[in-house]
Amino acid sequence: MSAPPAPADPVGPSLARWCERASLRGLPVWAVAFSAGADSTALLCAAHTRWPGQVVALHVHHGLQTAADGFETMARQTCESLGVRLRVRRLDASPEAGQSPEDAAREHRYRALAQMACEAGAGCVLLGQHADDQVETLMLALGRGAGPPGLAGMAERFERHGMLFGRPLLDLPAPALRAWLRDLGQPWAEDPSNADPRFTRNRIRRTLLPAWEAAFPGFRTTVPRSMRHVAQAQRLLAELAGIDLATTGTPPAIASLQGLSRERQANALRHWLRGQEGVAPSEAQLDELLDQVAACRTRGHAIRLKVADGFVLREGSRLRYTRPV
Repeated sequence: MSAPPAPADPVGPSLARWCERASLRGLPVWAVAFSAGADSTALLCAAHTRWPGQVVALHVHHGLQTAADGFETMARQTCESLGVRLRVRRLDASPEAGQSPEDAAREHRYRALAQMACEAGAGCVLLGQHADDQVETLMLALGRGAGPPGLAGMAERFERHGMLFGRPLLDLPAPALRAWLRDLGQPWAEDPSNADPRFTRNRIRRTLLPAWEAAFPGFRTTVPRSMRHVAQAQRLLAELAGIDLATTGTPPAIASLQGLSRERQANALRHWLRGQEGVAPSEAQLDELLDQVAACRTRGHAIRLKVADGFVLREGSRLRYTRPV
């Protein structure tokens, strides 16, 4: 009797398409950020199949919950069964003053992943976020009243700490990943924090996503498509801001800003503050800044507006952003 056919792999084709879009071929080593959860386990299995002997798994132990030791144990068992190299980094992800625990853990995690990947000789770190994560990101952004950068969701590739990161699974729903692992008989670790209703993402996952699925069964395909359109529009806005800032200078000259429409002024100022100073003005702050720029017609007119932990000031003919010493 012949062996039953292997279950259809939904991840491999997505991984291949992502590599084509990213123009990445022939890397000697690929790294997978491996938490031992279902998403990263599916990604690791597919990457190992595609590049046998060329994959290293990177596991970050945050030490933030009692289950963390169990995740590491599962990561070691999975990598041993697959024959994949594993690197583990234990962190103290304590937040700094004014930093949320989530932001601190994320920053420490990316830094550790980049360092481990570099040490392993990898040219890219693959991340396991999928279509459900992308939809949840959109819902969080809508709840905050975000603009195009937030509504565009997670980028499918980006650089951080000198390392390229990629998200090849953004077109795949979470149920498909788990179904494939079950068909393979491949175990994974369940994060108990995923059931904690104190986290907004969990409430979205348990309440909003089922409601969306009942009303729009294809939302895991259509919503990310809309987000890709927003991301394209945001890239065009960034390109336009670059053109306008080339005219106004950086920091921008007030008179040159006044020659632009209010919408282009807003776009250029957001781009300047985010790109050069690392801060994002609120809608109210940006509206007030635009009003002050419009009113600045005399030599003695002052501009001083609080944004994040600093101020936008008038300095001669230009705006300047300054932080307290």
